[in-house]
Amino acid sequence: MLRTRPLVAATLVAALAGPTAWTILRERAPEAPPAPEAGTPQPGVPEPALPKPGETKAGETRPGEPAPKAPPVPAPTARTETVPAPPPEVARPAPPPSPAVAPLPPAVLAPLARPAPLALPPPPAPARPLAIEEHRRVARDQSMAMLEPREAPRTRALSAGAVATLAAPRHEPAPLPEPTGRDRFPEAQPSGFQAVAQAPVSTFSIDVDTASYAFVRASLNRNALPPPNAVRTEELINYFPYAYPAPTGPEEPFRITTAVFPSPWADGRKLVQVAIKGYAVAPETRPAANLVFLVDTSGSMAGPNRLPLVKQSLALLLTQLDGRDRVAIVSYAGQAGTVLPPTPASERQTILGAIEGLGAGGGTAGGEGLRQAYALAEQNFAATAVNRVVLATDGDFNLGITDRDELKGFIARKRETGIFLSVLGFGMGNHNDALMQALAQEGNGAAAYIDTLNEARKVLVEEATSTLVPIAKDVKIQVEFNPATIAEYRLIGYETRALRREDFANDKVDASEVGSGQAVTALYEVVPVGGPRVMPALRYGATPAAPAAASGDYAHVAIRYKRPDAETSQLIEASIDPSREVKRLADAPQEARFAAAVAAFGEILRGGTYTGRFGYDDVARLAAGARGDDPFGYRAEFVALARAAKSAAALAPAPR
Repeated sequence: MLRTRPLVAATLVAALAGPTAWTILRERAPEAPPAPEAGTPQPGVPEPALPKPGETKAGETRPGEPAPKAPPVPAPTARTETVPAPPPEVARPAPPPSPAVAPLPPAVLAPLARPAPLALPPPPAPARPLAIEEHRRVARDQSMAMLEPREAPRTRALSAGAVATLAAPRHEPAPLPEPTGRDRFPEAQPSGFQAVAQAPVSTFSIDVDTASYAFVRASLNRNALPPPNAVRTEELINYFPYAYPAPTGPEEPFRITTAVFPSPWADGRKLVQVAIKGYAVAPETRPAANLVFLVDTSGSMAGPNRLPLVKQSLALLLTQLDGRDRVAIVSYAGQAGTVLPPTPASERQTILGAIEGLGAGGGTAGGEGLRQAYALAEQNFAATAVNRVVLATDGDFNLGITDRDELKGFIARKRETGIFLSVLGFGMGNHNDALMQALAQEGNGAAAYIDTLNEARKVLVEEATSTLVPIAKDVKIQVEFNPATIAEYRLIGYETRALRREDFANDKVDASEVGSGQAVTALYEVVPVGGPRVMPALRYGATPAAPAAASGDYAHVAIRYKRPDAETSQLIEASIDPSREVKRLADAPQEARFAAAVAAFGEILRGGTYTGRFGYDDVARLAAGARGDDPFGYRAEFVALARAAKSAAALAPAPR
């Protein structure tokens, strides 16, 4: 570029000076006869040397460019140039006589006669002789065109490396891989066997959460076994709907179902099923809902299976609401703020617009988000409505209030005001399941894990009434075994829901809620008296047990619950007697056999301490034989997962 600038400047000067010099010469030159035709030699005037064909003159072209063929040049005279005389109609008065001007040497006339070709595309050869005025106009237009500012190329003043970078095609940055190995789960050892002679009573809070099953499925779908602490066997069992007999009316919201049958994995042991079915509230008679969606929009929620899936899930839930319900939205990242004030659910476009406007970025001030969400719920509180905060998060609180005990205390106080909390978990790799379980339990709500849009549809559409409308709270179960018929027992799962014996009748002790139409299943593995004991007998014997009832019952079941608006519990009781027992596994109720298959699956994933040689193939076989009516394909999916677990890797691969 630097080499061409002097050439362009010289060409510009020649183009501008040529017409001016011609005018000066014409005005000063004496009147002369008309110019002879081209090619006629003039006496006394040497003919300028013309370039030979193929010969170029220095400075006329750029290095490396072919030299243009020089056009014929008319013989120079003292008063003529390459431009012919003006047309006859343009007449000027003759100038006064002046001294004769010596003719210019050819070296001076050559640039005026033939301007050097420009670096820009050369002007086309004139098809006809130009008049003086037209020649001036053309020269002026060319000069102005050269001086007119033009858009500079992007690579003009850049180095070769920078030019190559700009010329290369641009690619969108690849999304960052999800973190691995930072999931957190409650730490609880599998419950072991208890001797009925020393500890005949088992007490626990029911658990209708399903988060563990969905997380296990997400892990296996990635061809990796889940961490043992991620497996809560009771949540695997209670993920599925069961066709238990339902109560006849809301006066007594639960009905108890029991069964006794041989253990599929241990000869000589038996399984005792304790199941309850809740009363189903018709959708048209359900109470109004006052909901606050609390959405985590921190940077950790940027993945496709996080905030985008949250938006889709909340949009699905919105389809189950109507004009009776009101929805508000609070989001939190580095700070928390209200996205949508309480709005009738009938204004769907307004709510959907607020949901779609959410974006991920920043820290995770979850504590402040909870405070603002509860404040909005209190503003729109209705005693006859369902008042609930729905938290959607990966559980990664890292700003503001992050202490678990402090958060639990805050939620427990809000629970007493009638505002409950449900938790929807998203993401994998930094999923804080332990915190979400703790918050949901304190908030009298359920915890679900959303790994796919189908799971969102199950939780928020197909089971929307169960998710949103509670029929009872603080539901506890206590089972007392008869030492005359049962020697040992263990509760399968529910390790994080265990209660003390005295907590059962204490209405101040919190427990979980049950939603409309939900079913809850608990399985005990028992060793009958005279069977193969798991625990060795005491050296010095045990305190003699009280005499068994003459009926020979296996156990007595008691359930305590409170209605959603009550503070005093009510009691339901039932006995498990030999009439509930079958001698063969194949004769056990279909729902009991399927629950046993799921229980075995969970126990094997946790290490299989008590399942012996019972494997994943046995689980799949048992579950396939008890699928029954499966309209949504949940049980068929479980059979496939059991087979997938057989070949899954023990550890998830690191992202690349």
